[in-house]
Formats: sequence, structure tokens, C-alpha cells
Amino acid sequence: MTKKKKAVEFNDNELFISRELSWMDFNARVLDEAECLANPVLERLKFIAIFSSNLDEFFMVRIAGLRQLVKMGKELPDPAGNRPSDQLGKLRKKLEKLLRRQHDCLTDEILPELAKHGVRLVTPAGVAPAVRGELSSYFRAQVLPVLTPLAVDSAHPFPILNSGSIEIAVSMRPAGRSELVYAFVEVPELLPRFVEVRDGQPGRSFMLLENLIMDNLGTLFTGCEIEEFFPFRITRDMDFSVEDSDAEDLMQSIEKNLLQRRHREPIRIELIAGSRGPLVKWLAQEFRLDEQFWYFVRGPLHLKQFFELVGKAHLPELLEPAWPPVMPAVFSGEQTVFETISAHGSVLVAPPYHSFTPIIRFLEEAAEDPDVLAIKQTLYRVSGNSPVVRALRRAAENGKQVTVVVELKARFDEGNNIIWARLLEESGAHVVYGVAGLKVHCKALLVVRREEGAIRRYVHLATGNYNDKTAALYTDMGIMSCDPDLCFDVANLFNVLTGYSSPPTAWRKIAASPFDMRRRVSALIEREIDHSTPEQPGRIIAKMNSLSDEKIIRLLHRAADAGVEIDLIVRGICGYKPKPGQENVRVMSIVDRYLEHTRLFYFGNGGDPEFYLASADWMYRNLDRRVELLFPVEDERIREICLQLLQFQLADTDKGRRLLGSGVYTRPKVDHYSSARSQYNSYRYLKELAEREKRRATGEALKVYTSPDRPVPGFSDLFSGNEPDEPEEE
Repeated sequence: MTKKKKAVEFNDNELFISRELSWMDFNARVLDEAECLANPVLERLKFIAIFSSNLDEFFMVRIAGLRQLVKMGKELPDPAGNRPSDQLGKLRKKLEKLLRRQHDCLTDEILPELAKHGVRLVTPAGVAPAVRGELSSYFRAQVLPVLTPLAVDSAHPFPILNSGSIEIAVSMRPAGRSELVYAFVEVPELLPRFVEVRDGQPGRSFMLLENLIMDNLGTLFTGCEIEEFFPFRITRDMDFSVEDSDAEDLMQSIEKNLLQRRHREPIRIELIAGSRGPLVKWLAQEFRLDEQFWYFVRGPLHLKQFFELVGKAHLPELLEPAWPPVMPAVFSGEQTVFETISAHGSVLVAPPYHSFTPIIRFLEEAAEDPDVLAIKQTLYRVSGNSPVVRALRRAAENGKQVTVVVELKARFDEGNNIIWARLLEESGAHVVYGVAGLKVHCKALLVVRREEGAIRRYVHLATGNYNDKTAALYTDMGIMSCDPDLCFDVANLFNVLTGYSSPPTAWRKIAASPFDMRRRVSALIEREIDHSTPEQPGRIIAKMNSLSDEKIIRLLHRAADAGVEIDLIVRGICGYKPKPGQENVRVMSIVDRYLEHTRLFYFGNGGDPEFYLASADWMYRNLDRRVELLFPVEDERIREICLQLLQFQLADTDKGRRLLGSGVYTRPKVDHYSSARSQYNSYRYLKELAEREKRRATGEALKVYTSPDRPVPGFSDLFSGNEPDEPEEE
């Protein structure tokens, strides 16, 4: 008789990782990409900028939220056992290390490497006097007229400084006065941050705009003896919520909050390391911000703006080759989108590997088609010059019944969405401003068309936004379909969103938050537990942005303990912490050139697998406080593609980081890419698939791998050669 293995004892808190700490680990993985030698140097610079952009929003929302909890005395621990004050302290320690890494990488690696290729950052002291004089002339002609110095004295109260802008603090003595006076100069973001310097050196030289301004402060403050000056930057608390359940006018409420953003408290102050003395002490007295929110960094501030230098370098050889989006073969003929969907039943569109054009075409054809009667769509985030909005306006102007659910509460896109909402209304569209108490985060488009005397509906459902700009940067998947049951469900969902209809007791195919998605997801996991045996364990592959819902995490642990084989591909926040001995659970995160945004789920179902796509992550807010969609993938060909894309990701050793039982992610260090890089494999696979489908006349199904437990082989079954070809240039 064999002895039973002794169960490992663990604390309940050990099942979880704190949400905010997990997010900081995600941003550390972004920084890994800046340090990755396999990336060309300008790609590395992009990741420096992305790291800072992410961090800005994290401070404005998450750090701000933690500080508010501490100030209110709400020090309840999270599922991992960390109180808000504990998290702030741990985040500060993590951040100090990450900021050192970021600035060391920029200063010691990336900028010297760019200098070797003729792209240099120079300072006023580092150029010849004649060049410095030319820069002063440029300053007087192009910069000085834009600047507005803000004095601080008895007649001029401390100004409201813009969140995120670089400010120059100045102390000086005016002529004939002995006391110090203070002023601020905002570095205008409407002007280029990187000023080209014609210094006669080979290549291109640039000077930071704040350095040019500081070199010419005497021109701005004539007759004053300048004592001290330095740049700094504040980030304000933007963690406001709109209580819209009782608001008479949601748009007015949001507009009021947007105006108040400039007045919100600072949550972070950044200065260049070495900034000290009376001027720093004066700032500290004025801001009254705790020391833990002051950050002294090596090198320039506001590194998000280094995206500008990437463009100005004009060195495509220092960027990755372009991966031109693939047009799905079904859209390459003369058929309309409606004819294409009718012929195939369901069509997959997976930006950015696939072109976003079919979705735009779908809307544009619907706008002009005399047989189209109505268009209904949800909009969460759209681009600045949105072809989606243009097509919807055109449809309304052509007399179609256009209904658009615009989510005004989409954080940091509120102002943009208000503009689009008003333009749509001007064109005659019916605009619904979300749902009271909820954010509408689902991505759904429904077109109603008259065909041969009957009414037929078409849908597009997706995991990402209707944003043509992010469609080139974020991986997403969507399905166009004319499936009657799916269309029926989506039509009912729009009735719930735009009217007073109650959700059905049971949808035909979809699940929707906040109504029944939690119940459906839980049931799918529990089914795997019920089916799992030692001989045939259950199987779950779940790919998403974030996993933090306490109940779902507990259920996943229960599934793991029951022997279910689980792969979690979670790009960002992951609150699931593997227990000792859970070798049947693998947690990974992929960070690469595209932001992994797809929500794709596989459940083994005892040998009859099911696939789902969703707009929702497994987070409390997505399952209980937003309107979200989960929808099945039933077309066998699309299911095969989904499975192959998942397998590419599970086999990725170049960009895949594994979560260890300690709560730490592995950190792959590669100086060149292998055949395991999942994003490139996904692109090449979809590209080859489209090309072969164009050449094929019979429509015979392409063989792909159908077992989620088989390793991804080489590309011999799909591609003509063993080694990946370089993607062609745009």
C-alpha cells in the first residue's frame, strides 16, 4: 500500500497576488523589452516610452486610489493580505528599482547606441558658441512668443499647474529688490520636444526643449538675477468616478469632472536627480506631498515623449521590419461584405495581423446600401479621426436608423467620446450614453437588412475596440456572422441597452455581464472539474489581459487541485499565485511588439472542446460592473485557427514569461529571435493561410493541429521552408 503524499499546508493569502503589485510586475516586463538586445534600438526606445506612459496612468488611477483609501482610513487587506498602505510601500520599493533600470538603460545603452548611428542628444554647454547663438535666435522667434511665465507672490497666487506637463521652477531677484521671488514656465507640449541642432556633425543632433528654455531664461525674465532653476513634473490624482445612477445629465456630469481634473491633488512629483536647495524646499512647502510620492530620476523627465525622437531619427533600419496587415482571403474578391458573410456563415478578423479594413467596409457598405434599414453599435474608444464614426454619420444622413451606444465613462477618452456623440447626434443618429451605474464595454455591431422580402441580421462581435489606430497595435479577434441565434441575442442586448427591456432568462448563445457571464464562466470551469479524471484530466486554456476576480481565482485553484490541466496566458495583472505542487497549472505573460489584448478561452469538455471569445477579462469590474459579451466560436475552421494561435503562444520561449510559485516571473534574455516567437508565428501563419486560400479553388480545409496538448512542431506542415522568412517591407 503506497503512502499518500502529504498535502502542503498554505495560508489562504498565498493563493493570490495583489493586483497593484502584479501590475507593476507587468510594467517591469515592458521594461524588459527596452533592455532586450534582440530588439532594434529604436524599438527599445519605444518600450522606454511605453513604460513611462503606463506608469503615468497607473499613478493617476491606481496609486491615487490606494492613497485615497489610506487617507479615509479604509485599510482592509486585499485577498493577498496586503493593506493599501502596505501596497504603497511595496510599490515604492519596486518603482525605485525599475526607474533606475529605465534611466540606466536609456542613458548608458540606448542613447550611446543611437549616437553611433548619428542621432545625438546635446546640451547647450555641449555645442559651439555660434551654434548656441543660433539656438537663441530660434528661441526668440519660435519659442518665446508661446511661453507664459507665471509669477508667485502676494498678487499672484500659486498657479494650477497642468498634470503631466514639464514645468521649470525658477527663483530670482528682480532688479532693485533683495528678496527672492518665484515663477514657473511650462514647457509647451504644442511645440516639438526635440529641437534639431545644426551643429555641423554627421547625422542629426537634438536638444530637449526644456534645456533650450532654461538656457534662455534671462530673455524671459529680463532685469532679474536668476538664482536657481530646474525642470519638474507633477502627476495629479485622476481617480474620479461619475455617480451616474441619479445624474440628470450624464454628459454634463462628466464635462464638469473633466474641467475639475486640473484642480485635483498631485499624486507624484518628479525631479532630476541632483535638484536640491531652497527652491526644492519651497516646492515641498507649497505642494505638501508626502516624501514617498517624490521621485528623483537620472536623466530627462516625461520619457513618454521620446516617441517623438523615434519618428525624427528617420532610421528605419533601427526598427523592426513592418508586418503589413493581411487581408483575409474571403474579402479579396468582388463580393460585398454581406455576400461574403452569407457565403461563409462566420468570418474571422484578427487585427493587427489582419487588416481592419473589412470592419470599415462593413460599415461603409451598410451606410450606402439601400436595403440596409438599421445599424446598431457600441463605441468604447475610437480614434481621433474615426472612419467608424464617419460611416455611422453617413448612414444616419442617408436615412438609416442608426443607434450608437457611446460609453462616455471610458477613462481618459471621456472628452473624445463626448465630441463623437455630439457629431453623431447632429447627423441624426440616436445616441445612448451608456447605462446607469455600468460601463458598456462590449464590442458589438448589428446591421439589419431587407433581403428578398424578409429581414436578415448581420453582426460583428469582437474582443477589442472599434479603433482603427489601436487596431494596428493591439492583438484582437472578432467574428462577422449571420447566425440567426447569435444575431437574435445581440438584438436583444441592444434592446436592453437602449430601452427598458429586461435581459432574457437564458440567451441562445451569448453570455453577458453583469447578467450571467460570471455564472457561465464558473459553470464552464466547474464542468472541467467534473470531467477531470487522472486518465483524462480536464483542460482549460484562458488568454486574457487581466485576472484578478477573487471568486474565479479560487475556482481555478479548485480546478487545479482536481487535476485539471490549466494554461493561463495573462498579459497584465494576474492575481493567481500557483500553490506548491500545482504542476498542472502554467501561468505565462507575453509582451512583444503588439499589445496582447485578445480574450480567448478553450475548455476541453471531455473531448468535445468549446472555444469562446469575450470583451471581458476575469475581473470583478468586468463580470459584475460592466456590460460585456462572451460568445462562442462554432465555425470549425475558425476554431482550428484559434487553437493554432494559442499553441504558438504556449510554445513561446522568446517572449513568454512564466510565473513561478514564488510570485516572480522568469525573465527571458535573448539577443536574437528563434522560431518560437509567437507573434511572428501568428502573423506568418495567417499570412500564409490567406495566400493559400486565395490560390485554392476547391475550398478544401487546411490541416492544422487540433490537440491543445500537442507541442507546436516546426512549420513543415504549413510553410514551405523550415526557417521563417523575413516579413516584407511596407
